[in-house]
Amino acid sequence: MVPVKVGSGSLHKSRYTEEKTEVNERLHLDLLEEARENSQLRLAAYQQRAARYYNKKVNGQLLKVGDLVLRNVMPNTKNPQHGVFGANWEGPCKIKAILWKGTYHLEDLEGKLVPRALNAEHLRKYYQ
Repeated sequence: MVPVKVGSGSLHKSRYTEEKTEVNERLHLDLLEEARENSQLRLAAYQQRAARYYNKKVNGQLLKVGDLVLRNVMPNTKNPQHGVFGANWEGPCKIKAILWKGTYHLEDLEGKLVPRALNAEHLRKYYQ
């Protein structure tokens, strides 16, 4: 017994021509560049909307040279012996210099410089 699929032809096979296929492929290749440009425009518009939404929610901290701050304990500097009960903030530290808006060099209270610059999102103002 011969299966029905093997024994009978299909509409696609009966109407297939190589010339039509080549024309359609060339048409799709011509439209491919336009589709890429449209997707890049949509991506740029999405990124602008996302940045606008994020920037609307962010409140900038106004920190000055000499202010006391606490710095966030990063996972790579956290003491593993303390486990989950370890401190989340360390300090206080004093702001020594402002490198850029939101980027600061710190020093501890003895005057020793903290080795790297920190972003304001990793700092919290310290109130005595």
